[in-house]
Amino acid sequence: MSRQHTARVSSPTEQRNPRTADIDLLPTLDVLRLLNAEDREVPKAVERALPDLARAVDLGTAALRAGGRVHYVGAGTSGRLAVLDAAELVPTFNVPEDWFVAHQAGGPAALRTPVENAEDDADTAEREMRTAVGPDDFVLGLAASGRTPYVLSALRTARQLGAATALVTANPGATGTAADVLITVDTGAEPITGSTRMKAGTAQKLVLTSLSTTIMVRLGRTYSNLMVSMLASNAKLRGRTLTVLHEATGESDEVCAAALREADGDLKTALVHLLSGADPGRAAAALAVSGGQVRAALAALTDPA
Repeated sequence: MSRQHTARVSSPTEQRNPRTADIDLLPTLDVLRLLNAEDREVPKAVERALPDLARAVDLGTAALRAGGRVHYVGAGTSGRLAVLDAAELVPTFNVPEDWFVAHQAGGPAALRTPVENAEDDADTAEREMRTAVGPDDFVLGLAASGRTPYVLSALRTARQLGAATALVTANPGATGTAADVLITVDTGAEPITGSTRMKAGTAQKLVLTSLSTTIMVRLGRTYSNLMVSMLASNAKLRGRTLTVLHEATGESDEVCAAALREADGDLKTALVHLLSGADPGRAAAALAVSGGQVRAALAALTDPA
């Protein structure tokens, strides 16, 4: 029988948690309370990492403004969370499908069926990056341990290709030598030893959602705290477009619906039309000049100069 490679990971996520040592002896409600208490520590850990996360947001924003893309790279839970975040941005902010690209170790099959040895496949990660990544791109790696070979190989290769990079990890001992920005979210020992789908995974979900949402805000895909770039592809979202217009303008549903019809269903155009008083054609032209930024379009239309 061939000898398989063994790795001992030195990370807080691999340590036993003294607070949950007797979790298997507790009643169901007390187990849940214990898990909930551990989960409450996650936002605090994310808060401590916000300065580094801000640097990653700026790199991702710059990449998209330069015509590049944002790539997520992960294995196991990390990769699945990355795929989820990238997929949800398309209907939420109506972004092109190739703006955010998720690379999951083991490929699409690993989304449903565990392919645990795929995380050690550094060669595949290198090939994927050389095929998909360019110098204007931003690559975000996610690895709770900070040592996943698939992720670190992707980051090293991306840097060689001239792309900006960041690594999200729950391990304060990670060196981050493979990335331009190291985002350490120290969530500590997991309730169940080594089960990084728990607190470390929750932290990654918060980081991904915050990063992608803030990039969308920076790119003008929102107006105030309203989603004005969403793709109204179902009844609920079509209803939401009317709600957004009403919230932003104070106009009735009838007026908002009429504005949407005049704007051929384009929410931003209807919004700028209602707020500025400009006809839909001028509103659309101002948005085109401003790169889709509602506030910039409004300023251009209402500037007396």
